[in-house]
Amino acid sequence: MRRFRSRRRWGVLMLGEAQAWELLAARDPQEVCERAAVGFSAEGGGYQVPVFGSSIAVDPVARAMTGSCEESELTLTKNAYFSRLSILHYLLGAQKIPVSGRLLKPEELKTGQFYAQGSHLLPIDRIAARFSRDPVGFATQAERFGGRPQSFGDVAAELSPLPRVPVTLILWQEDDEFPARCSLLFDDTCELHLPADMLWSVAMLCALAMLRH
Repeated sequence: MRRFRSRRRWGVLMLGEAQAWELLAARDPQEVCERAAVGFSAEGGGYQVPVFGSSIAVDPVARAMTGSCEESELTLTKNAYFSRLSILHYLLGAQKIPVSGRLLKPEELKTGQFYAQGSHLLPIDRIAARFSRDPVGFATQAERFGGRPQSFGDVAAELSPLPRVPVTLILWQEDDEFPARCSLLFDDTCELHLPADMLWSVAMLCALAMLRH
């Protein structure tokens, strides 16, 4: 009988990657697709998961993930620590519910205390610094990762790191009186799809995408 490593954080059982693959292989693909708003093709490498506008193939038989372009491959390799397990948790836990459109800062979530810890602070200030006087650059970078313009702040975009977990980034430019500011917001349904650790990973993926050169 197999033994799996798992851990419990913030009241949620966290699965290790080996256990997540095992559980996903036992799921009905049609049920997973309906819940997670993804596709499935046995010939095409398994589940087809849109991540930042590009498809990632998730094969539960081979226990492999493959990107469809350079950006998605970088997401799986350079940012593997944040991407691989969050994708698996999403496929296992996503719910068939629409987004509400109500945006919350990470610290406003029920598990918001998670983001107050030093090791879990998001590099939002670095995004503000990079685009402090460059709203066009901000918009271009977001578009590079499938971002859709939003009407907040001086410039804003909604990224789609996972189909039912949109993330909105808002930039207020630097001016003569105030430094640049950036906010990262979740739809308030996000905690129905992913536990706190994985939501943090998704937020990190968004931040790192905006900081990628």
